[in-house]
Amino acid sequence: MINAMKDLLRTHDMCVLATTAAQRPHCSLMAYVCDDAARYVYMVTFRDSVKFRNLSQNPEVSLLVDTRETHGKERRGETKALTAGGIYEPIASPVQRAEARSRLLGVHPHLEVFLQSDAAEIIAVRLTSLLLMDGLTDATFHDIE
Repeated sequence: MINAMKDLLRTHDMCVLATTAAQRPHCSLMAYVCDDAARYVYMVTFRDSVKFRNLSQNPEVSLLVDTRETHGKERRGETKALTAGGIYEPIASPVQRAEARSRLLGVHPHLEVFLQSDAAEIIAVRLTSLLLMDGLTDATFHDIE
């Protein structure tokens, strides 16, 4: 089942990123990519955004990836929703930063102007858990750590 969860991450490219700070939640729709092992998810944001300030105060995040676009309203009960828990880790390695940037541009070429900005930061989230809801009642949890 872990492979199905990771495949869902690899085959989609939009998620909802949930961050918190001072006990206030914040959700953002984000373009993303993951590494080959689906252990890290990469996104980009401006350093002065609410989400980045939240990450600086509390690195624990949740990501939601779902298949609702695939099934449409008439098959909504077949939707799969993957909730991924993770930890934001600043990217220190220039090699990892270049790889993340290249992956983001490969899937999301429209982010090029964004990634060229000195005010932008690539977010790396190390995944710690996966929870897959397959339909309305079938849930599978996997602790990655």
